[in-house]
Amino acid sequence: MQRKPIFIIMIVGREKEQRELLGLLDKEESQFCAVYGRRRVGKTYLIRETFNYQFCFQHTGIAKGTLRQQLTAFRNSLVAAGMTKCAIPKTWIDAFELLKQLINNTPAGKKILFIDELPWMDTPKGNLIGALENFWNGWATARREKDIVLIVCGSATSWISKKLLKDKGGLRGRLTNRIKLIPFTLRECELFAKSANLAFGRKDVLELYMILGGIPYYWSFLKKGLSVAQNVDQLFFTETAQLRDEFDALYAILFKRPENYLKVIGCLSDGRKTGMTREDILRESKLSDGGTFSTILEELEECGFIRRFASADTAETNSLYQLIDNYTLFYYLCIKKNAFSDEHYWANTFTSTSHNAWKGHAFERVCLQHVPQIKAALGIAGVQTNVCSWFSRGTEERRGAQIDLVMQRADGFTDLCEMKHSANVFTIDKDYVVNLQNKIEAYQELSKDKRTLHLVMVTTNGVAHNNYYNMIQNEVTMDDLFTI
Repeated sequence: MQRKPIFIIMIVGREKEQRELLGLLDKEESQFCAVYGRRRVGKTYLIRETFNYQFCFQHTGIAKGTLRQQLTAFRNSLVAAGMTKCAIPKTWIDAFELLKQLINNTPAGKKILFIDELPWMDTPKGNLIGALENFWNGWATARREKDIVLIVCGSATSWISKKLLKDKGGLRGRLTNRIKLIPFTLRECELFAKSANLAFGRKDVLELYMILGGIPYYWSFLKKGLSVAQNVDQLFFTETAQLRDEFDALYAILFKRPENYLKVIGCLSDGRKTGMTREDILRESKLSDGGTFSTILEELEECGFIRRFASADTAETNSLYQLIDNYTLFYYLCIKKNAFSDEHYWANTFTSTSHNAWKGHAFERVCLQHVPQIKAALGIAGVQTNVCSWFSRGTEERRGAQIDLVMQRADGFTDLCEMKHSANVFTIDKDYVVNLQNKIEAYQELSKDKRTLHLVMVTTNGVAHNNYYNMIQNEVTMDDLFTI
């Protein structure tokens, strides 16, 4: 009988997901679980460590492999699992028939099947989904033993969504569990750094998060004994940098034709705080309008690279798109511009204007990724809240205005959040007051929101208590973003 896996407590920040995965073994019926999320977020590691590498069968698809290559690799995985005299199957139906034979010859007990990077296996005219549907509906769920635990995994989040989560065919409603693995929070990255004996303060963790996001794979390359600047230089700017070619690989593996996806990303990468409309992107990218372009936007959003938002409660209906992936923003604003000409680029530009501009944009993205922490700091964690953004285009009578984080609360208040990165305590000066007043007045006049407005400042080190401080109703600091 297959030994029950050991709960591995060493995985930082994934306790909930581990419990859910292990809970599959306690269910009376066979289980079909999809684990998905951004590439490098730790899906494979989580599954393997949680089940202590004890699988009846495990297989990983081949990136950009042909049908023949995929089937050959599947046969090899069957042999590795203990199957003898196994010819290369000609179709996926044949491949899953062989998997049935392997399972039937294993001892009694739960059979954990792990298929990693399932989207890569879906080649043109291969009919992978039809074969998987036949395997699950026609055999796995029909077994008297009810002992199958099938876990599939993939970084192509849009594929998982369309082919499994929203399937309109035979797999519709067949998933028993779905786990979307999201990037680490600041707090989880802080814990990760401590577990790796990295002596970083919170300012260090914040700066690294603005570069790496909450992607564990990237954080695993950090070296103790080095400063943040030294680590960043050795990760991205030296001749042997571990992540020097990560950008090209990231998009090439996720998307079959990455060129057009990168055109969209490139349009959104110049740090525009206001984002771009669909029409803006079409005009600048020179891509053709239509279903293919819509799919590109949808898939980039599904994979967590961009976000789409509309101006809440106004007549403005044309959505804006923003680049929100921390690493991608860093690549365009810092790595690409340097082009590897300076191995100490980060250390040498630490106090430059471009560095500070990047920090401003990146900090805003981090705040948008930590809305639950901001709500907790404001004491409204349990209050029903519509979280959105708001913008209005400029007219002859009024300047344009944008508020990246608006929290419309069920208790009759709306928090308008301003996010500012500053090396020291942030000071509101006369010019900035004019900007804030324009935003508040525009929101009051143009939105349909009748709630009482609160101005909230979200900063790294707090706000100076000068003559303009009284216009603020609440403030949130960097330390608040590190709460669980």
